[in-house]
Amino acid sequence: MKFDKYHITPELKRSLSELGFLKPTDIQFKSIPQILSGQDILAIAQTGTGKTAAFAIPIISMLQNQRYREAEQNVSALIMVPTRELAIQIKNVFDDLAQHSAIETLAIIGGVDIEPQILKLQQGVDVLVATPGRVVDLVHKGNLNLKKINFLVLDEADHMLDKGFYADIQNLLKFLPRKRQTMFFSATINETIKDLAYALVSKPVRIQLSPKDPVSKNVDHAVIFVAMDDKRFFLERVINEHSDKKILVFVRTKVRAERVFKAMERVGIVSATLHGDVEQEQRFEVLEAFREGKTKVLIATDVSSRGIDVKGVEYVVNYDLPDVAENYVHRVGRTGRGNHKGLAISFCSDEEKPMLTEIETYLTKPIKTMTLQHTDYEETLAISEDNPHDWRALMKEANEEPVKKKKK
Repeated sequence: MKFDKYHITPELKRSLSELGFLKPTDIQFKSIPQILSGQDILAIAQTGTGKTAAFAIPIISMLQNQRYREAEQNVSALIMVPTRELAIQIKNVFDDLAQHSAIETLAIIGGVDIEPQILKLQQGVDVLVATPGRVVDLVHKGNLNLKKINFLVLDEADHMLDKGFYADIQNLLKFLPRKRQTMFFSATINETIKDLAYALVSKPVRIQLSPKDPVSKNVDHAVIFVAMDDKRFFLERVINEHSDKKILVFVRTKVRAERVFKAMERVGIVSATLHGDVEQEQRFEVLEAFREGKTKVLIATDVSSRGIDVKGVEYVVNYDLPDVAENYVHRVGRTGRGNHKGLAISFCSDEEKPMLTEIETYLTKPIKTMTLQHTDYEETLAISEDNPHDWRALMKEANEEPVKKKKK
């Protein structure tokens, strides 16, 4: 069924057509009719399956069909997300889909001047996107009235709990109207998420896609067993052999991100970092450069993994395995999005093998091992510009040594 057959507004159909969206993805096909009919939704679907449009399309259409927002009501739809990057990403999706309507969307994020955002909120917007912590702050300061919202969406709910937003969400329950439509989206689910979901939704339609395989079928996986100290040489080789590709590299910590950045810089590879210490304005610039292909290599931490929605990421490199098996799903979900193919390569050291086992257990299948011959391993080290023990460095050193005169 194509979008032009859906019971949505003509303006929205026009936007979808201009954006090249003709047919819904599985999650959209199963969610959109239920949301349009007024049902609460509890949806579990892989990252990269089109979840944002699954709730954005029906919300925009319903907002256009009926003017929900009253004079004293400054927001009709509230969307809570775990990161500011994801907030901006969702706002952009709403803006694109609502381009031929008067629907206004606002993302309130930290790291930038908050006053213009507050002023626009007080004037009234149709859709607000923010983190739970920011929403709590707005409510307690009297800048946001939730008592009359019509739509509530929790996106990436599992990651919100990982980031410690459970108490904030629980705190907001008393400010929410009993009569509302709630949509709860998550890539993974556990007992804590179930408890939270059923506290928010009322007789929901449960939608679950590919529960036995949480990773998109468009992603091929491989693991290479590499000593911790040798990882930089293998990353250098991967980048040089695919210099025309967008490569997203994940590391455990922001300190590691900067170290890998410096290591790549030493061998002439241009890259950028994205982590918690990067200022918001710089984060915008880094993501835009990566999105436009001006920067081909982006080194990021797990904090940023769910806010990176960049078309054409062909490779995800797990330079370090994640600390939590579930985060592997969200990392590799940055590639193989929509109908595109992607490749996820993981570097696994001896000390990371227990985590690899956890990841494979979570995926319910082994990750294909890329077997390296001893000669291949040694060659990777030898061809690096940063290896002080390679033959070129030794030759250079020998040539620079002064010739010792023989004693008579």
